[in-house]
Amino acid sequence: MSQPTGQPAQTDVDRIVAAALAEDAPWGDITSETLIPVSARADASIVAREAGIFCGQQVIEAAMRLTDQRLTVRFPVKDGDVFDVGAVLAVLSGPARSLLTAERVALNLAQRLSGIATLTAQFVEAVEGTRARIVDTRKTTPGLRVLERYAVRCGGGFNHRFSLSDAVMAKDNHLALLTRGGTTGLTAALAAAKARLPHTVHFEVEVDRLDQIEPVLAAGVDTIMLDNFSLVQLVEGVRLVAGRALVEASGNVRLDTVAAIARTGVDLISSGALTHSVHSLDLGLDLDLTSAQPPAAGRAPEVAQ
Repeated sequence: MSQPTGQPAQTDVDRIVAAALAEDAPWGDITSETLIPVSARADASIVAREAGIFCGQQVIEAAMRLTDQRLTVRFPVKDGDVFDVGAVLAVLSGPARSLLTAERVALNLAQRLSGIATLTAQFVEAVEGTRARIVDTRKTTPGLRVLERYAVRCGGGFNHRFSLSDAVMAKDNHLALLTRGGTTGLTAALAAAKARLPHTVHFEVEVDRLDQIEPVLAAGVDTIMLDNFSLVQLVEGVRLVAGRALVEASGNVRLDTVAAIARTGVDLISSGALTHSVHSLDLGLDLDLTSAQPPAAGRAPEVAQ
């Protein structure tokens, strides 16, 4: 797996991780503070309980650093790397209390991101040998989009528009309001809208019927999305477009259907399942008990002031 480009900005990662830590320990970790001496140190590893594609360096590092700057992290693997069951993904060391406090946030985020990367890689593998790119959608977890989009790239996929501010994408409800459900005046309405845009703004239009294709193309759009088309309709849609715009297929895209969709000749296949229906990989934190420092006999843990 090639290494992904364009890591999320550290400020975005820190903001997300800090919010997660505040949610998980709003007034401290009273279990660790009650049971574990303040002076205790520990070493630990994040270990894979199942195979997959790794994504999580930034979130694990941020969870440790924002909890306690004395915690150190080393990564035997990198984002985008393939790993097997039992692989050590991160090696952690530092104050035991802090390590336990940061554990769940680090694992929750890394598990989800690695799950997205792994599922994306399976989609990418399924369409190998075709022209189709696998792309994500805006169906992301609120607040986590920047991380989940990066995870898609770790799996070899590509990103659609990041937000409503990035590109014009006229969907079925937009077209319904423009034309009241018909195609009369559609070309003129879309062409007028396109004329008002800067030349740098991408213009995409979603259609759900073959008879919409020609009126949309006549407006000079950049991409046409064929939504919930059958395989036969996708083939016909690609023929009708004839290279005048990029062709994106969307709807009913699953791992068991994506290869057949790709063989119709579309340029892009978008799937919300990459982020909204993903299985988080099972990762665990294992303490190295041979290096742990137990409390002195007969001595209660020191409670931090």
